[in-house]
Amino acid sequence: METGTATKRDRTTPATEQVLGAALELFTEQGYFNTSIPDIVKVSAVSTGSIYHYFGDKEGIARSLYESLVERMEAQFSQIEAAHPTAHDRCRAVIQRLFELTEQEPAVMRFMLFSRHREFIPDQKPVCSSRPFVQMREMVAAGMKSGEVREMTPVVAASAVFGGALRLIQLRLDGILDAPLPEYLDEIWQCAWRSVAV
Repeated sequence: METGTATKRDRTTPATEQVLGAALELFTEQGYFNTSIPDIVKVSAVSTGSIYHYFGDKEGIARSLYESLVERMEAQFSQIEAAHPTAHDRCRAVIQRLFELTEQEPAVMRFMLFSRHREFIPDQKPVCSSRPFVQMREMVAAGMKSGEVREMTPVVAASAVFGGALRLIQLRLDGILDAPLPEYLDEIWQCAWRSVAV
């Protein structure tokens, strides 16, 4: 194994999972630039040498964290696609899953949606270009092909379907919404689907 780059298999070892969990906590609480390798060592209880061996540097940790969360979200959206035959049901299930993730793992959603990844992983595409967000747009585009969604610019349709839900997630993470997000699911979904439905 090459040092400095954690493969997918490496990222699932207990030590690398501890490092990624610590990095997620620290990056979302105090920011990437205010987090040091010694901070990650302290919180993860993984040695400095092991961290450099698996990840190379702090940017390598951030990259591995980002990639692992993207892969996880992509897998969940693929399961949704397999389980639901219509664009209506797929899109609603995606919003429901995002709301559940926000309640269960707010740091994950904060890191995925609101961290400025390109400031510390400069060659990384914007998160809206990552595979999960492409899947979301493809679900809406499939709805146009099936006749469920009115013909319009696909990115506009996807923004109409998911934009309100993403805004509610931000408001929840910012402490403006007191109630858990699933309590808003039916209401936001009705607004979203009415905006695009045939």
